[in-house]
Amino acid sequence: MALTYPITVEALPELLKGDTKVKLAGVDVDGMLRGKIVSKKKFLSIAKEGFGFCSVIFGWDMHDKTYDTELKISNKQNGYRDLIAVPDLNSFRRIPWEDNIPFFLISFFNDDSKPLCACPRGLIKTVVDKLEKKGYNAMAGAEVEFFQFRVPPVGDPATGSASTSVAAYLNDNHPHDLPPLTEGMFGYSITRPTFNKSYYHEVYDSCAKFRCDLEGWHTESGPGVYEAALEFGQISEMADRASLFKYVVKSVASDYGITPCFMAKPRHGLPGNSGHTHVSVVDKDGKNMFFRSEKDENAQYPDIAHLSDLGRHFLAGILDGLPDVMPMLAPTINSYKRLVENFWAPVTVSWGLEHRAASVRVIAPPTSAPGATRFEVRVPGADANPYFIMSAILGLGWRGVEKKLEIRIPPLGLGQDTSGGADKGVRLARNLREATDRFMRKDSIAREVFGDDFVDHFGGTREHEIRLWDEAVTDWELKRYIETV
Repeated sequence: MALTYPITVEALPELLKGDTKVKLAGVDVDGMLRGKIVSKKKFLSIAKEGFGFCSVIFGWDMHDKTYDTELKISNKQNGYRDLIAVPDLNSFRRIPWEDNIPFFLISFFNDDSKPLCACPRGLIKTVVDKLEKKGYNAMAGAEVEFFQFRVPPVGDPATGSASTSVAAYLNDNHPHDLPPLTEGMFGYSITRPTFNKSYYHEVYDSCAKFRCDLEGWHTESGPGVYEAALEFGQISEMADRASLFKYVVKSVASDYGITPCFMAKPRHGLPGNSGHTHVSVVDKDGKNMFFRSEKDENAQYPDIAHLSDLGRHFLAGILDGLPDVMPMLAPTINSYKRLVENFWAPVTVSWGLEHRAASVRVIAPPTSAPGATRFEVRVPGADANPYFIMSAILGLGWRGVEKKLEIRIPPLGLGQDTSGGADKGVRLARNLREATDRFMRKDSIAREVFGDDFVDHFGGTREHEIRLWDEAVTDWELKRYIETV
């Protein structure tokens, strides 16, 4: 049947005609989908009011280990209570690689019907609501890079069968031993994808069928590295699609013995996996609000001659708050291995017109069409939660608009790098501990924009990650010290 939006509860029986079950999933703070299958009868009974969902998904980490310091949302004292999970009917899709089972995203609420502070979908909705009250909306685009490794078949001694499970392989081998999908550095290659053409095209086609359409799909520079550019769209929907893109790739890849890797820096000595994010603000008619129709000959910097006052304030807001939200853009220990000098990744608060070494690349006339005026924030890695990335960019930018902030640092000149120096912008955090300390401090801009409840919860989850890292004994330590000390 042809879909009519918004999708209503009354339309569901016809929409799900012939189905017997429905798949539901929400998103945790690490960007992982958490969900289950329910019967169609159950789904129809909960579609309007929602259902109870164990809060422990906000009480444990990505490997289901409960946080050492229990946090407010889910803990022993509240019995790991239920949250209210409400399906978003407009998120309806069918999963092509699972016999077209119906799929809906869910959002989490407290029992007082207020959005859960740590729910990624709720966070971005809260930020977007601020713009909508002023008659604006936001558009976004996401680019995701990722390595791919081929998992050699692993024999099962008990059955004599072969398995392509990455977990089975890593049980007896090191992650460093995983061979890349293809060898060599072949960015934008039109021949490398033909080595795995069935997989390559199935990912693209599955994205289209799953309402996760791609604008571009190509190899990046690195062994077995691909990049996807998702189709530009409204920012909340883009966050959904950027999150679901990983689900598509991981699901399709499993049938080919391939494991995709969205770590920020999977391999030493190679560029990492970025999650560059593009954002613009539009009015109710879709008009780009960052563009200035007449060139400002008296602009503070030539780079912003075609940026509106709103666009300049928005840019100033990002630059002002960027150091305070780093855990939202670089959430793991590994994230900061990517954010180092000389690897096409920004390390300072910096900006510039069409400048790919800067934290914020301004895309505006004369090098782009007026309607495409936007900011590309190049700090996030592919490991970050898309909802948090877009919430951070939009929240900081809108704070700049509300406070009418001015740009306080000059743009980078073309050819100028960002490797230190007071005149080149504030150095971004060098590690997760430094980033989390700044994020959680009493007067952080993160608290001003997102509130104490969110900062305390998400910051607490990052402190947990840091503790696990502090206790870990790495391969590097063993190789360096096992014999010599």
